[in-house]
Amino acid sequence: MEGRSFHSAWRVGGAPVRGAGAAFALFPWWSFSKTVLAVAALRLVELGRLQLDALRPGRPYTLRQLLTHRAGVPNYGRLAAYHQAVAEGQDAWSRERLLEAVDADRLDFAPGAGWAYSNVGYLFVREAVEEACGLPLAEALRALVLDPLGLDQVRLATGRADFAQVFWPHLRRYDPRWVYHGCLVGSPADAVRLLHGVLHGELLSQASVAGMLARVTPLGGALPGRPVTEQGYGMGVMIGRMGEAGRAIGHNGSGPGSVNAVCHFPDLPRPVTVAVFGDGEDEGAVEYEAQAIALREQG
Repeated sequence: MEGRSFHSAWRVGGAPVRGAGAAFALFPWWSFSKTVLAVAALRLVELGRLQLDALRPGRPYTLRQLLTHRAGVPNYGRLAAYHQAVAEGQDAWSRERLLEAVDADRLDFAPGAGWAYSNVGYLFVREAVEEACGLPLAEALRALVLDPLGLDQVRLATGRADFAQVFWPHLRRYDPRWVYHGCLVGSPADAVRLLHGVLHGELLSQASVAGMLARVTPLGGALPGRPVTEQGYGMGVMIGRMGEAGRAIGHNGSGPGSVNAVCHFPDLPRPVTVAVFGDGEDEGAVEYEAQAIALREQG
């Protein structure tokens, strides 16, 4: 993609992680953080401290439905006031103001009856993890996911100071509290290590990994300007296909002027995990780059 800035890392099998560009610099992970939240929630399920299919206290939906975006919880992405406030560099709204603005108790559909991507739903996943651990999210993710995988550099951004050293200069004054479910900051290489470790059983049981990839919600076929030929969603992971690269399992992320795609390609002769971070707003650009790296590594 001529004219774009890509910073990538990849791992083939058990080989060391390799990279291009600023592969070891810090970037906001944006919605790839949802995958980490889902892993933390599933670890707590394994420990008997959360239940996937019981109704959440006082709510008509389950943790599984929140994780799969099938709870009907409305999203703040459709609020013009939200986008304006972010563009103006304002401080993030309080939780109470956010939930009032989206009318969070008025579900878009009956739980289990549809699918709609919801950052607010993942805010509720965050709160379930914090409650089950008795810890703030940063400490919970450190104990449940980051430390067991040896990801010392990755951290949860809780204020503007946590963005002061990210690679993109225009984001260094961004208030990460706008990402209400939590925004992790880490390198492309760390993102590869995390997704590879999770999908290869380094953190969750085989049954839990299978659960992440089960009950996939089909979301249609090819998207214009993107390599995606089939779309779907599991628990905290996008599960689709990218043409000749086959299945792509992972998660995209996007924020002001930056995008990323973190994908594992299990169907290739040499399965590969790839993370690509790029400037701009075009998710297709980082997906095409991830696909190209995966195919190139087959030679």
